[in-house]
Amino acid sequence: MLFNSYVFVFLFLPVTFAVFFAIGRYNARAAAVWLLLASLFFYAWWKPANLLLLLSSILFNYTVGVELARTRLGDAYRKRMLVTAIAVNLGLLACFKYSAFIATGFAPLAALELPELALPLGISFFTFTQIAFLVDVYRHQARDYSPVHYGLFVTYFPHLIAGPILHHRERMPQFARPAIYRPHAADIASGLTIFAIGLCKKVIVADWIVAPHANAVFGVAAQDGALPLVDAWVGAIAFGMQIYFDFSGYSDMAIGLSLLFGIRLPVNFNSPYKAENIIDFWRRWHMTLSRFLRDYLYFPLGGNRHGRLARYRNLLVTMVLGGLWHGAGWHFVIWGGLHGIYLVVNHLHREWPGTSSAKRAGRARRLLNWLTTFVAVTMAWVFFRADSFGTALLLIQGMLGLHGFGWPAQWWSTVGARGESYQGGLAAVCALVALVAFVRVAPNTQQIMGRFNPVLADGAAADDRPRWYHWRLTAFSALAAAMLLAVSIARFNDVTPFLYFQF
Repeated sequence: MLFNSYVFVFLFLPVTFAVFFAIGRYNARAAAVWLLLASLFFYAWWKPANLLLLLSSILFNYTVGVELARTRLGDAYRKRMLVTAIAVNLGLLACFKYSAFIATGFAPLAALELPELALPLGISFFTFTQIAFLVDVYRHQARDYSPVHYGLFVTYFPHLIAGPILHHRERMPQFARPAIYRPHAADIASGLTIFAIGLCKKVIVADWIVAPHANAVFGVAAQDGALPLVDAWVGAIAFGMQIYFDFSGYSDMAIGLSLLFGIRLPVNFNSPYKAENIIDFWRRWHMTLSRFLRDYLYFPLGGNRHGRLARYRNLLVTMVLGGLWHGAGWHFVIWGGLHGIYLVVNHLHREWPGTSSAKRAGRARRLLNWLTTFVAVTMAWVFFRADSFGTALLLIQGMLGLHGFGWPAQWWSTVGARGESYQGGLAAVCALVALVAFVRVAPNTQQIMGRFNPVLADGAAADDRPRWYHWRLTAFSALAAAMLLAVSIARFNDVTPFLYFQF
């Protein structure tokens, strides 16, 4: 069941919403149970057999978490329990996600014919979420051990499939607030508006405008086709825009859907293509994953506490493993390794004597910094998107001009890719330039809607603004949401999953 589907928009969401608040008027716990059951149904819609895996994971981690919290045995026992539980979680993830990759990557296992297991949706997200919970319990940072709240913490449908990766302290306390079981006009209006904006990003921009260009160009490269410089850059930038608006759209939809139920999620996407260096890019892109990798991998490895060389090593290890988290393939490892190298170079540049800070840099210097960062990220996306190293190499060669330039007279030609026709040319170039300029200067959804406190970072305190203010917000949001929903729903016949569902 996709967010961008008729069954979700016209059946699942209205029924879940209406029953949640109908029950919440009389019994908050029963409403929470209903939301938990609805979330489990949402997950089971994809493949009912995977529900058993999800429930087993929840039961195992909740049992271990409660034991870690309540045991009076020594720290050595608690540490062994934590390490064992993490090993079980990672082993389960490796079994489904990395078994074939490991077998083909190591000669002694190459002869084994391991069964190809279908990857359960969201397994990376609910596994990392629960590992973070266990570590926080071990550190005595968790307080709420309600089984219903824990079940919702893991399965809550707005974030279950593709994140964000949450800390227990960000959400479990919210389920204990009586206020969320009463509908609030401002939350509903702003939630629907944010959901509609995200839906439009996904359906109109990512799937309709840019995906055909990316799919066609990468399809040509996958067939060992040499691409000239212009077409190669069109394909690479198109995919960069596709994953940007796909992930940005999902993040908006998750925040908007959650806000309908009075629950605020943390910001997970903050205009990363405005970044003027790679460090800032990773503070803006998939922010909760960056935080997880920092808190539960980079810091335990030693962070920057043991000198520069150790710091750079830890950065590289963290980013390579972060790349491997995204997918079982060497191209994902290369993508993560490239970003690790980018981060090391960025830190070296910052530490270079006489280097001016970004805040003091002039406009031209800042524009150059932005362009350098954008080009580096775009070239790395080639490895992320390509289905093999050979495909990525052909694209990179084209982007470097090794297969010719591609004159304006050729820009109107049709390029065939896997039976699809692709109208490349000047129109595609102009559309992509316009999109790049848009994401560089335009405010993002959270900036537009920031006055309405839609995310956890802005707090979930009681709203004391006057009643007329909420009615004005409701009317404006209803009109904006209706317009965007109408445009997006018209494209539901071309439904495609979110790119991050595969991770």
